[in-house]
Amino acid sequence: MNEVAGKIFSIARENAPVPGCTISKAVSDANGNYVMHFSLAEGTNISAELYSYRKLWIVHEGELRVTGKGGAAALKEGEAFITPADVAVGSASDGGCVYTEITLKEESAMNEILKDKKVFALKDLIPYVEDRVINMDLIDEEKLKFVVMSFTAGTGLPEHAATGDALVFALEGEATIRYEGGDYRIRAGENFKFAKGGAHSIAADQNFKMALLLILE
Repeated sequence: MNEVAGKIFSIARENAPVPGCTISKAVSDANGNYVMHFSLAEGTNISAELYSYRKLWIVHEGELRVTGKGGAAALKEGEAFITPADVAVGSASDGGCVYTEITLKEESAMNEILKDKKVFALKDLIPYVEDRVINMDLIDEEKLKFVVMSFTAGTGLPEHAATGDALVFALEGEATIRYEGGDYRIRAGENFKFAKGGAHSIAADQNFKMALLLILE
């Protein structure tokens, strides 16, 4: 995964739009699952194209319009959208935006709560339950998982390590990530990468929600 592990960063800040341009950054192409960050400057667009697979778009900053036959939806920061397969879909922004795209294979097991061509906020998909950590798989493949999680104050996850790279999207609240012996305070709108085998834990002293993209080997 083409991000630096062990530091708090912001996908939005590190992929800020350049006037008059559209920019893409390849994050991962492991196992045929492509992860890209896109930045669209004010008044720019990516023309509608056909793909045989669905794509998950997550907006980090600004507003994104879905164009083409895939719908006429408008997304803002924190919202997401699943493009349909075999339908021409494009993207445009009037004021500029930054978003992440995750390709989904034909056989991807997708939670039935998700629907193509519907705008949704990731943080609203999962509730808080007192003294509980809640986990909801949104995408479940052999080599890729995309999960949303909620932590109420005082809960967390003990130290563990994953068998692949993982990317955290903080959605709401704050928490402390301990990674390889260091403590990192993460807030809504920020991101963090765990490298394969990196020992980490999470402690929430207030309510906290996050999404996790896991690329397995």
